[in-house]
Amino acid sequence: MPPLRDSGPGSEAERPEYAGHYRLESRLGSGGMGVVHLARSSSGLLLAVKVVHADFAQDPEFRGRFRQEVMAARRVSGAFTAPVVDADPDAERPWMATLHIAGPTLSEHVKRNGPLTPTEVRQLGAGLAEALRDIHRAGVVHRDLKPGNVLLSADGPKVIDFGISRPSDSEMRTETGKLIGTPPFMAPEQFQRPREVGPAADVFALGSVLVHAATGRGPFDSDSPYLVAYQVVHDEADLSGVPDELVGLIGGCLAKDPARRPTPDRLMQLLCTDAPMTVSADLTPGGDAIPDTVPGDTRVPAPRQPLAAESAPPGTAPAPFRAEPAPSRAEATHVRARTPDPAAPTAPEREEKPASGKRRPRRRRLRWVAATTLAVLAGAGTWALIAGSPEDSALQTHAPSAPRAAFHPWRTTVVERPDGSAAEMPYCAAGAGAVFCGQSGLAAARLAPGSGEVTWRHKAPAAGPVANAPTAPVLSGGHLYVFADGGKRLLALDPSAAGNGAVRWSLDVSGYAGGAAVVADRILLTSGDGTVTALDTTTHAQRWRKRFPHHRFPHFTSYGDPRTAYAAETQPSATPTTQLTAIDPTDGTLRWSRQLPGLLALAGPGSSGALYLTVGDPVYDGVTSAVLRYDPATRRTRTFPLNARLQNVSATVQGDTAYLLAEGGTLRAVGARTWDTETSVSRGSAPVVAGDRLYFAAADGRLLAVDTTTGALLGQTPPRLTATRHNGYLQAVPAPALDTAHDRIYAASPDGTVFGVATGDPGRW
Repeated sequence: MPPLRDSGPGSEAERPEYAGHYRLESRLGSGGMGVVHLARSSSGLLLAVKVVHADFAQDPEFRGRFRQEVMAARRVSGAFTAPVVDADPDAERPWMATLHIAGPTLSEHVKRNGPLTPTEVRQLGAGLAEALRDIHRAGVVHRDLKPGNVLLSADGPKVIDFGISRPSDSEMRTETGKLIGTPPFMAPEQFQRPREVGPAADVFALGSVLVHAATGRGPFDSDSPYLVAYQVVHDEADLSGVPDELVGLIGGCLAKDPARRPTPDRLMQLLCTDAPMTVSADLTPGGDAIPDTVPGDTRVPAPRQPLAAESAPPGTAPAPFRAEPAPSRAEATHVRARTPDPAAPTAPEREEKPASGKRRPRRRRLRWVAATTLAVLAGAGTWALIAGSPEDSALQTHAPSAPRAAFHPWRTTVVERPDGSAAEMPYCAAGAGAVFCGQSGLAAARLAPGSGEVTWRHKAPAAGPVANAPTAPVLSGGHLYVFADGGKRLLALDPSAAGNGAVRWSLDVSGYAGGAAVVADRILLTSGDGTVTALDTTTHAQRWRKRFPHHRFPHFTSYGDPRTAYAAETQPSATPTTQLTAIDPTDGTLRWSRQLPGLLALAGPGSSGALYLTVGDPVYDGVTSAVLRYDPATRRTRTFPLNARLQNVSATVQGDTAYLLAEGGTLRAVGARTWDTETSVSRGSAPVVAGDRLYFAAADGRLLAVDTTTGALLGQTPPRLTATRHNGYLQAVPAPALDTAHDRIYAASPDGTVFGVATGDPGRW
């Protein structure tokens, strides 16, 4: 294959001849991150191939995002998107090939032919609502739906250009201050709380797109993107020129409060009738603004009239935008019967003034408050609003969230700060009929598992944080163990409700260079020479003291078995090796010891007695290339190579399957079960497994549940990160705490809160 070549400086001069084995015939368009070419497969299939600019191809972080885009685009490929045919995110110049769709964009059509008719707007809305429904079902939020990303094809509208995937919990947007999207088509929460953006943001964008289709302009219009941002957040939408029968529906889509916007399913129901839709004070998906039932089973959209023919790329014929034949009464009834009714939306975190669908004169005046505020923001360089770049849209996972009847989810602020800022993420554990959490400035707090009510708080000494390496409190021997004073002191607290967290015992552990840990019913203190001293967690008496050969700092970990603890320590040498040791923490008895080649890290024991470990790359720090299974009974090993290396992996084991969650959201099952799934989570916690479900938390405060048999996403909670309370980059994401006795799970949020949900039906979180 001829190499890719440049004919001059800059991305516009790039002229690759091939992407993989696809010859690039002509250029279809260009964006900020790459160029889209028309190509043809060996069978003659027309393709649209996006090739990343050469400059971005050298950026490892960008490659990771492009890989995320490819995976997300594959998840949403369907009737209303351009299916992914092939891709190579690891090529010298990463590329992705999708099926070429003949037809103009909505933006091009309106520019050349003027606004759509009311019937065409209704048909367009129905098609886009169905597209969003399927996209959201795949666990993705587009976040850059706009007229330029809607193709008018012969068989209905297609949503394209999902862009470089940026999960909702990506810290990059916080560090750089970038808000990704196109301002006139962004939802208010994308400006105010970008980490909390969910499926409702796409519904808001759909409303803006329909205004553009009906009038040739958007509902918020200005030459300044900063003024547009202010209008989106604070002003009413300008719906002048929108057909009367659509004012109510579009006004509902443009509600400021995400919880008050209709769902794609409800929009599809509404657009099956041509009756006028009015706006009331209640814009919730099940409210009066939107009828709960479709009046008249036979009322279906009128057949779409073809739009004016548009020019198509070479080798293709112009394709009109027309509808499929109208469904029969039976078909229409079937559609309604299988459409879920989202009548119980999650309660909003805050109340905001709902959008109004009333017509009003267009607002063009610049308020001095807006000018002052936006000038400060612009001068400080806190926003980088990227407009018109289809490659810069972002993706998120989502799932419907609704309260479970048998349990009322709760949310509690453990530490209140006078300035309202977050106090870092709490680390929690469940047991002894309560939830115990440690947090910056707080050694521990006791929460009622049913309500989240704080029973007592034990403040940390003012000398430092709870611990230099944050960990959850540990229940053992009738005590609650926490680290305080920067990790220099171990405290044993009274965990009972009446005990108020009183200190029963404390120990200065600053002299133990290898650290201290509570393992099963022992406190293990490691000295600088590798000697381990074990104390009883009930009486605090010394039980044993031993030095383990070949270990300098043996850090033992127990995985639920009180009679077995493991340590894995890499030995410094030209050829990396790892010393593995298993002991009985009760008396320090050596169960077995073995030195194995490679950089190995503990994942956990399997049901057969074998130990699973992740295999690190000796060249690239933090990269996992395989999973190793070691059977101490036979002293045999088995390696499971990964088909793609994973970055910064957290692992857990259940049965004889290791589950690996990597930075970027890849979740992989290795061993007895093998599957891959993309969660679109930038950074996640260590996963925990109970039964046939795996749970983990995301850096934006979401809790996700995955089926361990298939890898399917079962559900997730909404993001729980308020921009005004965020305290910066998160060093780690605490793992959720399972309460199997009550079928509940508790997780922490970056805004400093703790929340609890029932494990019974994650799809209704």
